[in-house]
Amino acid sequence: MAESIFRKLRDGGEEGELAPALTIEETVASPFGLDVSGYLLTNLSSSILAGKSKSQGLVLITFSRSPSFCLQLLKRKGIVVSSSSKWIRILDCYTDPLGWIDQPSSGFSEGSSLIKLHKCVSDLRKLFSTVIEAGRELVGDGKTHFCVAIDSVNELLRHSSMPLVSGLLTDLRSHAQISSVFWSLNTDLHQEKVTNALEYISTMKANLEPLCPSSDGQRNALENLFLVHQDFGKGRFHVRFKLRKGRVRVMSEEYHVDQSGIVFSPISSTDAVIVTTKSLLPKVHFNLTLSEKERVEKEKVVLPFEHQDDGKSNEIYDGRRSLVDGKIETTPLSSMELQTDVVSSGKGGEIIYFRDSDDEHPDSDEDPDDDLDI
Repeated sequence: MAESIFRKLRDGGEEGELAPALTIEETVASPFGLDVSGYLLTNLSSSILAGKSKSQGLVLITFSRSPSFCLQLLKRKGIVVSSSSKWIRILDCYTDPLGWIDQPSSGFSEGSSLIKLHKCVSDLRKLFSTVIEAGRELVGDGKTHFCVAIDSVNELLRHSSMPLVSGLLTDLRSHAQISSVFWSLNTDLHQEKVTNALEYISTMKANLEPLCPSSDGQRNALENLFLVHQDFGKGRFHVRFKLRKGRVRVMSEEYHVDQSGIVFSPISSTDAVIVTTKSLLPKVHFNLTLSEKERVEKEKVVLPFEHQDDGKSNEIYDGRRSLVDGKIETTPLSSMELQTDVVSSGKGGEIIYFRDSDDEHPDSDEDPDDDLDI
């Protein structure tokens, strides 16, 4: 699924369409959104260098990590970034986001010519102009494309309002030279309306779910804490693609994080169906599915009108006593007199009904009071 996201970002959108956009959602229980961003960043960089991508350049905007960290990440993956590289530019919004430093340190160990310090991140119009300017330094002013990567929009939302941030992202998607955009977001730090707004802008949404989700309350708190600690760095990676004509495709796979980075692996078909079903169920405060014990108990329940295999044939009595069978003999009943059936089995009382006429059809819809003069 991560490979499918990478291909969407690498190939870009069709002519006349907005650029594909990806929101990577993380939580406090599964804080690996930046690892997914690093995975996509390294793969897009490799495809650009190999000439297999629609875009020929990459503009990286750093808010939560320093530019030197990103350069070291690319170097560990075998991607050499030198000062003469003409395929990447880094906008440093990490060092001085509020513009408080008059004379920031000018020395970066490597790739200093690729890094441009950007102050006052609250001015989003200036930020947009700086991104476009950096991209045109890479690919020119023609029809050549470049992609934009934002490591995190959490800091951006801290300094600007939600409408301004969504407007910036929409403007980036609408630009003719931008082929794709992606960013990460911690959903625990923002209100639901903020998350919904960013999901609305996106054409793809990736969600990181821990393998052992934390439960509410104090029940089995120590056991849950041990499981969370043991399985930290493992979980499920859910991806939702918005397709044409309003269709949606949901896919899932497993992930684990180690010293080399994040690694994705497929899950079994049975688990995939269960995961997809759970992801589509609404969030309610009661169970919509049965546990294994509840399912077994349900199968043991015998419905009141179900044949219980007691050896007797099922017969539906239509209210007619047939004298042809010769099995049951009836005795006229006088008014206000109770009479016991002579062939009763003695298991209790019975309700005996005799039809008035053999011409009357069973379960007739005729009104029995039609002959009354009311």
